Amino acid sequence: MRQPDDLADVRASYDRVADAYVQTGAGLLGPEPWLRAALAAFAEHVAPLGPVLDVGCGPGTTTAHLAGLGVDVRGVDLSPRMVQHARRLHPGPSFDVASATELQLADASLGGALAWWSLFNLPRDVLAEVVADLARALVPGGQLLLGTHVGDEDVPRTSAYGVDGVRWTTHRWLPEALVAVVVGAGLEPVTELRFPARGTQPPQVLLCAQRPGVTGRV
Repeated sequence: MRQPDDLADVRASYDRVADAYVQTGAGLLGPEPWLRAALAAFAEHVAPLGPVLDVGCGPGTTTAHLAGLGVDVRGVDLSPRMVQHARRLHPGPSFDVASATELQLADASLGGALAWWSLFNLPRDVLAEVVADLARALVPGGQLLLGTHVGDEDVPRTSAYGVDGVRWTTHRWLPEALVAVVVGAGLEPVTELRFPARGTQPPQVLLCAQRPGVTGRV
């Protein structure tokens, strides 16, 4: 899989903002009932199928939430500092430093994969390869839950979470283009949630897609 040219910059940038991200409570699920509902539905489906990988887990908020719902889940993140926070804040699940482009997953080894607003820094062609890799790792009936920012532009960032010196690009996705990516990876769309813009935040989309086949559930 091709490695993004800016991989080192993105890693360093998330290390740079990790403390502020945690201190400001970014990504907390308490104020987000629709997101919690989506995670609950995802957990109910994938928990009986096998382990779940939270790709780009940040400080482990969603990983721990899924664990609390009875999911066998582990998290990986590009940023060592984010992983340090995850291990400190959530001692139950396992957390490791890893890029989404270097996961080396075995075929049919996951009941589910979560990409919770964590892949938008990947160039579009690389994101398609990562989605295909995650699709291959799902068992029949396994699901991918993927959230991202809506749009068709690429937005360079130099600051985030009140911290300057950031260097990454946010690649926004039109929902229909994202659906085409997951379908191209061999997955079948299950449901899609769209959220309107709020303040300075662009619209968002949360897409669930499933690997075809028998789930093995009664």
